[in-house]
Amino acid sequence: MLEDDSWNIEAVGHTDLNGHGDCMHVNVQGDYAYVAHMGGDRIGTSVVDVSDAAHPAVVAQLETPPGTHSHKVQVADDVLVVNHERNPAEPDAQEWSAGLAFFDISDPRKPREVGFFPTPGKGTHRMTYDPPYVYMSGSDRGYSDQFLIIADASDPARPVEVGRWWFPGMRTGAGEEPSWNAGRRYAHHHANLRGDRAYATWWDAGLVILDISDVSAPQLVSHLPFDPAESGATHSALPLPGRDLLVVTDESVDDGCAGIFPKHVRVVDISDEQNPTVLSTFPVPAGDFCGRGGRFGPHNVHEMRPGTYRSPNRVHLTYFNAGLRVIDVSDPAAPAEVGYYVPRPAPGATAIQLNDLTVTEDGLVFVTDRSGGGLYILRDEFA
Repeated sequence: MLEDDSWNIEAVGHTDLNGHGDCMHVNVQGDYAYVAHMGGDRIGTSVVDVSDAAHPAVVAQLETPPGTHSHKVQVADDVLVVNHERNPAEPDAQEWSAGLAFFDISDPRKPREVGFFPTPGKGTHRMTYDPPYVYMSGSDRGYSDQFLIIADASDPARPVEVGRWWFPGMRTGAGEEPSWNAGRRYAHHHANLRGDRAYATWWDAGLVILDISDVSAPQLVSHLPFDPAESGATHSALPLPGRDLLVVTDESVDDGCAGIFPKHVRVVDISDEQNPTVLSTFPVPAGDFCGRGGRFGPHNVHEMRPGTYRSPNRVHLTYFNAGLRVIDVSDPAAPAEVGYYVPRPAPGATAIQLNDLTVTEDGLVFVTDRSGGGLYILRDEFA
């Protein structure tokens, strides 16, 4: 059996979420972690008391509607936002919920749903909550796939749309025709924000930078496509604090080293935001990961949301079966690995699939394993 493997990262605590270890997105606020699930058993969101990080305790679990998964969470102030999207694990479902649900978490142990924002079609995949606005990858009739929708949630009981942006060619119901090849997916994944810019990933279209100074009418600043031979499923774009740099991940979507391999994590120079350029790529973890089972490649980065750990040089990311990786980008032309944590697979699982993470200001790393491993709480010794 594989043992835990780590460098510069210390294990602090762990929970299997009362046997619901299929964990995805995670946010932490105060003494509570809010954990989203794949939704195979109808559990959508768990609330975990992490006041004692060595002994996390589940205090609430929310179920999803039939045919639906709620695998993403966002928290700010006393509001929890969860997505509703058609559950890919239930392909025969005839009904599902599509949109965003808003919960009052003034008492974190008793989340109370107060509002809902519908996105007709498959629903909402991911969102960024920057009060009062929510920026989501949502669906609607007449569009080929998910695109950017902006809602004003000043009143979480009555969120209203204020703006939208789609890649030209996506609004097929209005006669637009795709300019991309069949088999390529042009779909919004999510956006990270800085000032009046949204750094949006667009799956097989790559990176899109939008001016959101007027949320009612986002404007394209630039588009950076990547070579289809070595890219696809562009997932996250993180602006590094105080630097004209983005860290952009492609999601590994194939098991082992099949398909496009390796998927890259790119450092992108945006000092001239009209002409973003790739400076370098992150190192690929060394080891026998191609043969361990499950996906081997990047997924998400710690997004350095307000109130969390923020660094211009230190990036934490999940790498599926290669666990948590920590990269130093002090020299953006030569990113260097400076830490990792690779836990053993959960009982009954053949491989880990570390999926998402958040890092708190005191250097605690909350990271999830979608393959049944639950929530790990770690400490970065240098954060």
